Amino acid sequence: MKRDRHLKIKELIKKYNIETQEELAERLQAAGFEVTQATVSRDIRQLKLSKVPAPNGKQCYAVTAPDGEYLADKYVRVLKDGLVSMDMAQNILVIKTVSGMAMAVAAALDAMKFHEIVGCIAGDDTIMCAVRSVEETVVLMDKIGELI
Repeated sequence: MKRDRHLKIKELIKKYNIETQEELAERLQAAGFEVTQATVSRDIRQLKLSKVPAPNGKQCYAVTAPDGEYLADKYVRVLKDGLVSMDMAQNILVIKTVSGMAMAVAAALDAMKFHEIVGCIAGDDTIMCAVRSVEETVVLMDKIGELI
C-alpha cells in the first residue's frame, strides 16, 4: 500500500505542479488512496521531496534524488556562485572560491561524482582536488568550465 502510494505521489508531482500538502492529499484521494495530512507529510519526508521553482513562478514539489535533475542543478548553481578560478599543479586541481564557499563547492564536486576526482580537501576559500592523472586534470577543468 505504502509503495503504491509513493509511486502515485511521484507520478502526480511529475504530472502536476503540486504546491501544497493539501493539494497532494486531494489528488491522492481522487486516485483512490485514503490519506491524512500526517500521512502525506510523512511520505514527503520519506521520499525526500523538495520544493523547486515551478514555471508559474511559485514553488512545487519535486523528487530530488541524488541523481535527480533538480539536485544536479543545485550543485551547478553552487559551482557558479562559489568558484572564482581554477589552476592545476600536475594532478592536483586547485580551485579558488568566494570566501567561505570552499566546503560547499567541494561538497558539490563530490556529489557530482566526477570519476577523475579521487578526493577533495577544502579550506575557507581554496580546494585541492587530487585527480587521477595530469591528463584527467585537464579534462576535469574543461568539464567544470563547461558547467559554469
